[in-house]
Order: sequence, then structure tokens, then C-alpha cells
Amino acid sequence: MTKKIRITLGIVVIIILLLITGYTYSAFFRPTYSSGFNVIGVIIISLILGAIISFLIIRLRKERITNSAIKTSSHTVIESIKRVFKIVVAEGQINEIFNYENTKKLLKVIPSTKKALVIVRAKALIGYDINKCKWEIDDVNKKIRLINFPKPEILSLDTDFNYYYFEDDLFNFISRKDLQEIQYLAKEQINNSVLQSDLLKIAADQMKLLLGEVITVNNWEIENIALIDDYSYPKIEEVEKEKDESEKSTHLLKKINMLDKAFDKAVNLFKSKI
Repeated sequence: MTKKIRITLGIVVIIILLLITGYTYSAFFRPTYSSGFNVIGVIIISLILGAIISFLIIRLRKERITNSAIKTSSHTVIESIKRVFKIVVAEGQINEIFNYENTKKLLKVIPSTKKALVIVRAKALIGYDINKCKWEIDDVNKKIRLINFPKPEILSLDTDFNYYYFEDDLFNFISRKDLQEIQYLAKEQINNSVLQSDLLKIAADQMKLLLGEVITVNNWEIENIALIDDYSYPKIEEVEKEKDESEKSTHLLKKINMLDKAFDKAVNLFKSKI
């Protein structure tokens, strides 16, 4: 508490004591000629005390805000630096409402659910990694032949999370780990949404336009430019279906291998007895 606040508090306390003393004297010790209760005096004293207390609270809040100090410190370490050749050709602003629910059963009977509603704002930069490109150059005929051209990819995804609503209980509360999982799942959902959006087509069109302008200016030609049109990624459902099928085939192969081993052991045992 600063010196200025101490002085203000002292003055306010003195004024309050004088008012209380004066009112006590006039109400109990000073001779009166009427039997009515001094209601006006009580109202005036209450208003004065209320005004003084309000002034004191406002003054203390202002003083606390002005005296508050924020201290920060950081240590930045650059782990690695490498040269890259990546071109950004499209940008998208994404807003997503992400709903998170996690239900656990207490004693395998009583359900306990925690919920969170998060508004996510993201900015995605779509482009190409030119280091993944392969081409051949014909200096005689001034032609560039594309052999392999990568799909457009998300070069940067900046996200801002605004937690709008929380609901949990004593047996299933939202922890720091849950917040990390919410951010991971929400970012993964945005990443999948971007890869299935029209941003990839826009990026492919921009890249074709860029290559066409750069090459035609120098009187060159480009071949197999249609490789850039292969920009789409498989849908999430198809990827999960392929993953399930591969897991089933792997499991079947393991069973077949186990049966083969068992059969070989039985044959060897039969031969040994003969």
C-alpha cells in the first residue's frame, strides 16, 4: 500500500468517526423536544458513508491497476536452419466451431460426460515444395518437360482458439491434457477440411499461371503441365477404409503364417516318429 493511499484512508476514517460521533451525540445525548426518530439524519449519514466507501473502492482499484507490473522472460534457441524453396500460391481464412465430448462410466454404470465448445479461427497458406519437383531441360528446342510434380500442401497453419463453453463434473473434469487434446483434434480437423477444399484447385491454377508466364516470357515451352492438375487428396473415409482393409489383410496373413508353422511342426513330428 502506497503512502498516498494511507493518507486517503486516514482522512476517510477520521471523517467517518466525526460523523458517527456527531450523530451519536445528536441522537442520544442532545436534549430533544420531540419524540420522533431522526430519519433524515440517518439517511444523510448513510448517503455520505456510501459515497465515501464508493470513492475509496474506486480509488483502490485504480491504484491497483496503475501499480500492477507484468514481468516476462524468454530464452530463444534456434535449433536448426536449412535452405528451402517453397512457394505460397493461395491463402485461406477458416472459422470452425469444434464440439468436444468425452464420456466415462463410473463403476461401469454411471455415465459422466465433459464437454467443450471451441471457436477456432485459422489462416492456411497453400503452396508447393519445389525441391520435390523433377523435370528435364532441352536447351536445343527450349523445352522443359515435367516428370514429377508434387501436390499442393499446407505450408503454414496459424490457429487461434477461443474456448466458448465448458461443462464437466467432479468425476470427469477437464484437465490440461484435455485442452491439449482439444487443440490437436481441432487443428487436425481444420487440416483435413483444407485438404478437401477448393484451396488446392486455386493453388494448382495459380502455379500453372505462374509457370506459364515465366516460361513464355523467355520463349520456352513446357510439357506435361497437366501433372499440376493432380492436386486432390483422397477423402478421409477412403483412407480409413484402406487402412481397415490393410489391417484385416495383415491379420489374415498372420493367421496363415501361424497355420503354416503349425503344419510344418506336425509334419516334422510325424517324420521323426516314422
